[in-house]
Amino acid sequence: MSAPVSKKAKTVSTGMLLGMGNPLLDISTTCEPDFLEKYDLKPDNAILAEDKHIPLYKEMEANFKVDYIAGGATLNSIRIAQWILREPKAASYFGCIGDDEYGNKLNQKSEEAGINARFQVNSEHSTGTCAVLVNGDNRSMVANLAAANHFKPTHFDIKENWDVVEKAEYYYISGFFLTVSPDSIIKIADHACKAKSKVFTMNLSAPFICQFFGEPLMKCLQYVDILFGNETEAVTFAQAQNFGTEDIKEIALKTAALDKVNKDRPRMVIFTQGGDPTIIACEGKVTEHPIIPIDAKDMVDTNGAGDAFVGGFLSQYVVGQEIERCVDVGHQAANYIIKVSGCTLAAEPPSF
Repeated sequence: MSAPVSKKAKTVSTGMLLGMGNPLLDISTTCEPDFLEKYDLKPDNAILAEDKHIPLYKEMEANFKVDYIAGGATLNSIRIAQWILREPKAASYFGCIGDDEYGNKLNQKSEEAGINARFQVNSEHSTGTCAVLVNGDNRSMVANLAAANHFKPTHFDIKENWDVVEKAEYYYISGFFLTVSPDSIIKIADHACKAKSKVFTMNLSAPFICQFFGEPLMKCLQYVDILFGNETEAVTFAQAQNFGTEDIKEIALKTAALDKVNKDRPRMVIFTQGGDPTIIACEGKVTEHPIIPIDAKDMVDTNGAGDAFVGGFLSQYVVGQEIERCVDVGHQAANYIIKVSGCTLAAEPPSF
């Protein structure tokens, strides 16, 4: 299968990969069921915070031992890619945070991860947070997007920020950012497309994106060189586009064949399927790539596995590895994350 760009081995370089998304400071702790009940939370669930949930973040910090992790879907993928690439600031990141303590922590955690994080700071809104409440094998998450919802394209008017865009050769944005600033996505996508040699990638991210943000999604999709997603998102996307099939391979082929601005580069569509093989469609062909088996007893937390796959895949793709190698490292990264709580990374990556 041909890759959507000439694949020549490259050395890792500063700023070669740029991600843009909704940055969240994950605040993680272990708690008892009564704490979940107090805030009307269910185990193994993920929700957006309502007004009644806002006090829980400070209460967690006051009453429990907490860990802080730089989070959000795109930032997770960028952190993992950076972790594997190792070269300091090989990856950069844009997103919006508040001018507050949590924003400072997010900056600190991103810096510790080796990322060149150039956050837009909004003084009117607090930094986005995600409470991660672990009880036994269960995990409940409550996300308060806050400032992350307020990224503006004016961020690119600052020369130092646009310099980051121009220096990058590969771009990754999750579908979640379509709810925040589609215009910002288009600006970067158009730059990548006009540059010809650059690669623009996105993720479907969630079924609701396909259902309720179809218009901005399709405007951006015409620029996408590599599209990621999982089987549930694929089926929902197919329904929204009236593909008339729920076969993942057919959906991948039809999605890859959708109209594209840069017709000189074929679109690659990659759908993960949990425990089933990953599907890749490109230039009218489909291939299957078996995952790495994992015993149920070793599975700690499947949340973040999709983000990890993307990060692992991109870590190899940006240095010109063959698609088989990119997928293999994506699977290995996902396998690693499934065995730990949350998207937490060791000081050094294993030998992928």
